[in-house]
Amino acid sequence: MTTVARHYVLAAGGTGGHLTPAFALASELERRGHHVALITDERGAAIPGKPDFLPAHILPAGRFGKNPLGWPKAIASVLNGRSMALRLYESFAPTAVIGFGGYPALPALLAASKAGIASVIHEQNAVLGRVNRLLAGRVNAIATAYPAIERLDGKHAPKVHLVGNPVRTAVLALRDQPFPPIPEDGLLRVLVTGGSQGARVLSEVVPDGLSMLPPALRSRLQVTQQCRPEDLEAVRERYAGHGIPAELGTYFQDMDVRLADAHLFVGRAGASTIAELTAVGRPAILVPLPIATDDHQTANARELVKAGGARAIRQPNFTAKELAKQIQVLAQHPESLANAAHAAWNCGRPDAASDLADLVESFGAAPIQDVIRVAGDARPSGRRSLVLEREGDK
Repeated sequence: MTTVARHYVLAAGGTGGHLTPAFALASELERRGHHVALITDERGAAIPGKPDFLPAHILPAGRFGKNPLGWPKAIASVLNGRSMALRLYESFAPTAVIGFGGYPALPALLAASKAGIASVIHEQNAVLGRVNRLLAGRVNAIATAYPAIERLDGKHAPKVHLVGNPVRTAVLALRDQPFPPIPEDGLLRVLVTGGSQGARVLSEVVPDGLSMLPPALRSRLQVTQQCRPEDLEAVRERYAGHGIPAELGTYFQDMDVRLADAHLFVGRAGASTIAELTAVGRPAILVPLPIATDDHQTANARELVKAGGARAIRQPNFTAKELAKQIQVLAQHPESLANAAHAAWNCGRPDAASDLADLVESFGAAPIQDVIRVAGDARPSGRRSLVLEREGDK
């Protein structure tokens, strides 16, 4: 019996929202015996969480801002990146290129189109991003994280596949653990994060909002909050002044452990945040980032809010009084939080990485048509070269 080990290239912008699902797919493809490479920018190459087996290639990728005067330079950068990607494909011979959005994905996928290599884009948000909109007509398949995607042209519907948003293995492992019990007078653990850079509005509003809860509820609070470095001491003083125990930090490496212990999440509605909340099943109060492109965080929150797993507060309405009101509605009875947690869990798509890998594997030559790579030498061919290995040779 033989197994075919194929080559895949993943291309993603240098943010956690783009790279977290890319890393999850890379791990799944590697587990299946494939070889995977990453195209990203300098930020992406240095971001925590990249699997050790995954080599990163940095490509230039111009940003197309609102000022057209900068576009010629951006176009030149994209074309340079496309040329570099084509050279990489000549040596690596990928079966398919998978883009996760962000400008570094643009030259990588344009190169795939020029070379006749199959391509897939994955959209993490409920609104199709700029780069993915540019590429939607060129790719073989569009993988989505939500059933309804805004700004996706209806003519592309036949190649849309709902797979969900892959999450980290450590988070997915929590899915079968029950929601932590809340004794009548026991601790109520609240986790507050504001994305990779923190969010000042959370630092300003959350401590005062928690202080406005009824004394019986306030006395049970145990808070973990991510803050910007420049806000850390001010937030610490606020919690101390309110007599609320709080652990503060700019970054928590064990976020999966903290998510497992949390009874309530308060934070932004980024794609990875929503995916992790629904994978684990945690109720939330979401404050979508108002300056997010196309207001995609508001769109991200809709499915979870409609299901009863979260409440959303627009940032202009996010006051201490409103936060206290919403927490009281959720936390006044232990079963209310547990029911919301179950609703969030039901929104999860735990097979996202596996389903996306299945989709990716569906493209490319049939094994009988694959070119065998001998001693690392890819023979020239109009089809993508793949590695044919006997079981046990690896």
